[in-house]
Amino acid sequence: MSLSISPAARDALAGWLDHIRALDNAAENTLRAYQTDVLDFLSFMTGHKGAADGLGPLLRITQSDMRAWMAHARGRGVAARSLARSLSAVKTFYRWLGEREGHEPTAVLATRSPKFRKKLPRPLSPDAAKAMLDTVGIQNTTPWIAARDMAVVTLLYGCGLRISEALSLTGASVPLPDVLRIKGKGGKERIVPVLPIARDAVNDYVRDCPHDLAADTPLFRGARGGALSARAISGVVASVRMQLGLPATATPHALRHSFATHLLEAGGDLRAIQELLGHASLSTTQAYTAVDTARLMEVYAKAHPHGQGSA
Repeated sequence: MSLSISPAARDALAGWLDHIRALDNAAENTLRAYQTDVLDFLSFMTGHKGAADGLGPLLRITQSDMRAWMAHARGRGVAARSLARSLSAVKTFYRWLGEREGHEPTAVLATRSPKFRKKLPRPLSPDAAKAMLDTVGIQNTTPWIAARDMAVVTLLYGCGLRISEALSLTGASVPLPDVLRIKGKGGKERIVPVLPIARDAVNDYVRDCPHDLAADTPLFRGARGGALSARAISGVVASVRMQLGLPATATPHALRHSFATHLLEAGGDLRAIQELLGHASLSTTQAYTAVDTARLMEVYAKAHPHGQGSA
């Protein structure tokens, strides 16, 4: 951690991270992001208030101090979305610190998040998703590697898995059951139905794979037998994307978005889709409603006789 904050502040930050790790079972990537955001804030406030002794100065933060921090961040080119994320982490830390120290951090908790336009997921069209599946399996001349890539991409689109979730499967997962128990972000488990096409794709890969897929070893392997990396799959998808002329947003994660959007378009229930994706909040899943509405309005504008006319 930074040496520009007091030992008491460093201890408080470490204690908060331990608290989150134990209580919420947060992923290490999440904890690192929290640590970076709050450490940057504490470092700024230490310099801004001209003191690094104890927690006292950091507990006496005013609304003016908060505005100074946000202005400083924006001056460094921090985007509104990133600043909002940092503020959320800072508020969570100060809420915990306030309870521990018997202090109400009103100025911190009352600070409004900067406004930003939420990015909507960029799903592929059903035809583009099908074209990608059809093309992934012919990228590599080594049959088992081609089958492997096909199996992973089919799991992303056919089951809505995150790439990390697909690559965390072990040999114990095969043959794939009717439903998979997936451990997602924060260690949260969910049940995901397995489509026959996904089961068949994995079976084809397992049949051709030259490596021993023991129950306690990674299911998907690299060319030399080690665990397959997310970067390798991203490279395959990028190659297919360029061949098909798809936009840069056509990434492995876009296949998960496509899974959700196409389910919604087919009449899927939003709550059920939330469960399938493993979203902790329904508001996250509701972003797909906006995607579906946007596409509907686009079709309407093209099809309606007055759609192209001026108001």
